[in-house]
Amino acid sequence: MIKTLEWTDEGVRFIDQTRLPLEEVYITCRNFQEVATAIRDMIVRGAPAIGVAAAMGIALGVKQSQAKDALKLRNEFDQICTTMGKTRPTAVNLFWAIRRMSEKFDSVAGYSMEHIKAALVQEAQQMYIEDIAANEAMGRHGATLMPNSGGVLTHCNAGALATCGYGTALGVIRAAVESGKKIHVFADETRPFLQGARLTTWELTKDGIQTTLIADNMAGAIMKQGKIKAVVVGADRVAANGDVANKIGTYTVAVLAKEHGIPFYVAAPWSTVDLNTLTGDQIPIEQRSPKEVTHHAGKQVAPDGVLVENPAFDVTPNKYVTAIITERGIARPPYQESLKELAAMAVATV
Repeated sequence: MIKTLEWTDEGVRFIDQTRLPLEEVYITCRNFQEVATAIRDMIVRGAPAIGVAAAMGIALGVKQSQAKDALKLRNEFDQICTTMGKTRPTAVNLFWAIRRMSEKFDSVAGYSMEHIKAALVQEAQQMYIEDIAANEAMGRHGATLMPNSGGVLTHCNAGALATCGYGTALGVIRAAVESGKKIHVFADETRPFLQGARLTTWELTKDGIQTTLIADNMAGAIMKQGKIKAVVVGADRVAANGDVANKIGTYTVAVLAKEHGIPFYVAAPWSTVDLNTLTGDQIPIEQRSPKEVTHHAGKQVAPDGVLVENPAFDVTPNKYVTAIITERGIARPPYQESLKELAAMAVATV
């Protein structure tokens, strides 16, 4: 299994995704500031991985605190959480993780300093375990939706590298292949950061899953040729009405899929579902450096002074989404009802 991130005695260890696919390099972040930088600089990326990375960064900061009492520790904790919250604004998993760590702190605030620190470390490690289990459950649900054979298109990287292991969209593909389905993956390159070209193809090639890389502007033509039977992507936030924020370019793929009568599936853990965000219009969209567009591999490819738009994400309206796959089950339109049913089902089984 790919070790996207893990807790170690020295700090939080990440595979440096900016170096893939040519170099498999691991770095260890030894304080919470370094973890925040790793998230912001996309050394670790993907909504589920960002959430767990933030939790581990918070736990690391608390573990290393020199505070003498719980009140001072709480003040430091809040500052650490603020730092984490400023790294990647679109991925709701980040704020889910911060909230969960805060709730854990509140539940143990009356105990000794050693107990508080140990409890927060344990909570972050538990979130890691839960993420892998959620991905595997998602895969089992989603595999039933995949074609028995033929092409499946995916955009960006929603695999083990975007999670703690197995993956969301790629987890669905992995589970389908493991069940005996003969799937051929078409991976969009995903400009400008090339997560599809660099990361998705690297993962699937390692797994021996047949994969074809295509440029982003080829998707429509490939669909018209009848080579795509389904589309499955991940998500960084799912609104209560089923609108989905995902890597820039996802909306285009969804519109093309609708035009060609191809099902468009979203695979995301429940921590990505944000019932407090009513529609996709309320989802903040991260704007990244223009240099990601004007330069490639360190070389300038656009003229000086050109204006650049570089949103990291777009929002796909729910009318283009065939189903949303979570570890709790599959939601279908109307999403205001089906997502609420999944939420109520989870509460009822606690």
